[in-house]
Amino acid sequence: MPEFTASTFLPASPAEVYNYHARPGALQRLLPPWQPVEIVRPIDALRDGAEAELALRLGLWRLRWVAEHRDTRPGESFCDVQRRGPFATWEHQHRFVADGDGCRLEDEIRYRLPGGFLGALVGESLVRRTLARTFRFRHARTARDLARQRLAAHRPRLRLALSGASGLIGRALSAFLTTAGHQVVPLVRRTPPPPGAIFWDPTAGVLDGAALAWCDAVVHLAGENIAAGRWTAASKERIRVSRVAGTRLIAETLAHMPGPPRTLIAASAVGYYGNCREEVDEDSPPGEGFLAQVCRQWEDACEPARRAGVRVVNLRMGVVLSAGGGALARMLPLFRLGLGGRLGSGRQVMSWISLDDVVGLIHHLLFSRLAGPVNATAPAPVSNADFTRTLARVLRRPAPIPVPAAALRLALGEMGEALLLQGAPVLPRRAEADGFTFLDPTLEAALRFELGR
Repeated sequence: MPEFTASTFLPASPAEVYNYHARPGALQRLLPPWQPVEIVRPIDALRDGAEAELALRLGLWRLRWVAEHRDTRPGESFCDVQRRGPFATWEHQHRFVADGDGCRLEDEIRYRLPGGFLGALVGESLVRRTLARTFRFRHARTARDLARQRLAAHRPRLRLALSGASGLIGRALSAFLTTAGHQVVPLVRRTPPPPGAIFWDPTAGVLDGAALAWCDAVVHLAGENIAAGRWTAASKERIRVSRVAGTRLIAETLAHMPGPPRTLIAASAVGYYGNCREEVDEDSPPGEGFLAQVCRQWEDACEPARRAGVRVVNLRMGVVLSAGGGALARMLPLFRLGLGGRLGSGRQVMSWISLDDVVGLIHHLLFSRLAGPVNATAPAPVSNADFTRTLARVLRRPAPIPVPAAALRLALGEMGEALLLQGAPVLPRRAEADGFTFLDPTLEAALRFELGR
């Protein structure tokens, strides 16, 4: 039976590394973002007999993968065995072995491909390459997460309310925080809310302050997608209201509580600075245009909480890079086919940040004393032309097909102009001065990690 092994030394105890894998959110954190895998049913706890269910999208097919956990030895090892899935057999042994002042994380997989000899002949090489790429990512993600979490290991575990928990950033943040032992309580709009969630309706102005009474902080990420299509008067109003009304509801709810959560981290965006060529930071004035106007109103909606003594952070986010969603995921199909290219002149500036660094920065701000605007951008903004060249190089594909600015304006109108043909070089000066360290400070490093390259 074929075997695959991977081993990495981590500067943490076996108990720390085991606990990271045992807590809710671990499976989400360890799935490579470029793989077409969805968690259908996570395990509720790492114990013998617990089952996790995944869905694998392979072209037009959607395959179930059900894994059962066995031989659980807390702090030492556990095993998961395929009950249903794409392999004839699959057994994955996880070991956490003391090694000097740290732990050796060991993964051993024994498997058989379907189709007997012919299946092995056709698929064995691909499976081994996929496993090698997957476990390089898993071990690197484990090391990165543990390093960040240890910076606040001496601080109390927090209970947080999170809006936008089902979005790209919300899913990653929730998984990261729960693997660190924090409790995340999502704000949801469906009724009745699932166990452990809080119902809210920003449109109707409904949010139960009593349900937030036991929270240490609120992280507010919810908002209408600004890149869903051409902007109309109606869609622009939905974008504005989804940000301003929701933020105001949370801020006013906190302001009227006798003992509100100490911290509100509320999303904003680098659209605050408008379109410019000169470097800007948190002390720079707002720009012009629809997005700048929305961002000003968005941040002003936090004022009731700020006046009530809540520490408010306005997180001005750049383009968040993830192979699992957002702008990068939408670009990848064309670039993988060798059909990518710069947008317009390519001189417009793109202020970006990796998904891991957004998550890490929010974690940092939960324990910081910073208040007011904080730019969530990498320290090295790039032009669209540089972004195009770098992505093409990482994917080993040409990018020969520029998209004329006139075509973007014709197809997407004001939205295409604002999101694709304009930008600003936004620097994260307050985060860096507060001691935050970027794991992905350069574009190429960020893309290689996200794409497993």
